[in-house]
Amino acid sequence: MERKRKEMEKAKSGLRLVMEELCLCSPGDGEEEQVQVKVQEQPRSSIMDLLSVSKQLLHVLDEIGPTLLVLRQDIQQNIQRLQDLHERDSSKYSSLTAIVTEEVEQGTAKKTKSCTRAIIWLSRSISFSKCLLERLLKAPESNLEEIVEEAYSSTLKPWHGWISSAAYKVAMKLIPEREVLIAVLMGNCQDFEDLADDAKLLTYAVQPMLEEINAILAKHNLDKLKSS
Repeated sequence: MERKRKEMEKAKSGLRLVMEELCLCSPGDGEEEQVQVKVQEQPRSSIMDLLSVSKQLLHVLDEIGPTLLVLRQDIQQNIQRLQDLHERDSSKYSSLTAIVTEEVEQGTAKKTKSCTRAIIWLSRSISFSKCLLERLLKAPESNLEEIVEEAYSSTLKPWHGWISSAAYKVAMKLIPEREVLIAVLMGNCQDFEDLADDAKLLTYAVQPMLEEINAILAKHNLDKLKSS
């Protein structure tokens, strides 16, 4: 039974696995209407939702290789920080709002190692990935380096200081071929159109979560924090 389950998972794109982890669709479902209803029904500010998407993003980066190591390390550290906090009290720290509010009241939200900063940078990394995915499927004539540069400029670059920007400039020069990334995203899926459908549904599904996170941060004037 376990072996059969693993074989079924291998036949799905990584994007569909994310949607299933988020409980936005069950295995075999693919209707946008079903995703829309479930997005409306359940709040997206759960720490587990943020961690689920972030971990899958980490998996994709692992498959690509060392090219985007700087992004991978950042995501891994922020995931670990939130996981450690959640394990201390899973009930108290199940909500992103509760985490940010507590750190604001304690005066620690802007500190380098705060969980609020972890939330900020994970959401920005997801925004970058969402933008990258949309451009990847909409502009088949563009090479991957151009697509990554555009996605980076519109999502992460405004918040990066010179150290982070310099690290990303180096990473850009090591971007793999477009076909390599497509293959990673598809996994063992047989049809590119299925991947495109999954990508469309996933980008639609994570948007409410990103909007909620931004609203939480904006409420406390934390949405424009920059890195070094």
